Amino acid sequence: MVSSPKGSLNIELLISLIENNNVKDADKKIRILKNLVRKDILDRLTETRLNRFYLHKALLELHSKIKQNETLLGMISLNYDHVIDEAYKTVNGSKPNYCFSSESPNGTPFLKLHGSFNWRSIKICGRKRTVPIIPLGVNKNYLQIPYNFLWGRALEILAECDTLRVIGCSLSQNDIALIDLLFKAHLEKGEPLELQIISAEGTATQIKNNYGFFPKITSLGEIEGNLVPDPIQFDYDGNAFKIWLKAKVNRMLKEDEIKRTRYLKKLFDL
Repeated sequence: MVSSPKGSLNIELLISLIENNNVKDADKKIRILKNLVRKDILDRLTETRLNRFYLHKALLELHSKIKQNETLLGMISLNYDHVIDEAYKTVNGSKPNYCFSSESPNGTPFLKLHGSFNWRSIKICGRKRTVPIIPLGVNKNYLQIPYNFLWGRALEILAECDTLRVIGCSLSQNDIALIDLLFKAHLEKGEPLELQIISAEGTATQIKNNYGFFPKITSLGEIEGNLVPDPIQFDYDGNAFKIWLKAKVNRMLKEDEIKRTRYLKKLFDL
């Protein structure tokens, strides 16, 4: 009655409205919607399509080459899928450090703040458990284990870092907890944290309009002194992540170094 096959649909807001308004058979309807979201995500990530993905691996490969110039303190994701997880394992040769507890293994922290479809039989606090994802909806609860620890660890990392690169995320107003996390990080740090919005210029403009109280939001064309000289003229079907990464590699590495890489050289068809 309230959804339409045409146009965009804010699924998180719809689920929250059903939850909060005593809709008949609400639990059943919400469960169906959440299962459809999960199916939609996983059906899109076919093996053939996943085999073509390399940008996440290239980004991690770049950080392995520029440790003397930049320190990667951690990665934060709101996705449920395992695309970055597989990139992490391929490049680093180990399972991701999800930081489920203070006794987490070594390695760059990878914090999936909403959980993951593949968190089954995970050992936390001495026992194995299947960790449920933080379900879709505006009103999310992060108090249960291990999410209380993950969000606390995220605050520590953000308060320590100088630059947060926001890749493919619109900082939706549905995720008020995420905005609150960034606000807390600014307070803890005591000085502005640069938010580099690696997305289309329109997305960056919208983020600036929504969150102008964050003083250092930079769009693709403003990052690192004209790193991307003409961000509006997108090549590669408008993939801002690829455009930024190629420009970053050009600045940080020499051509012979790029040719010796496994994934970065694909950016240049070498």
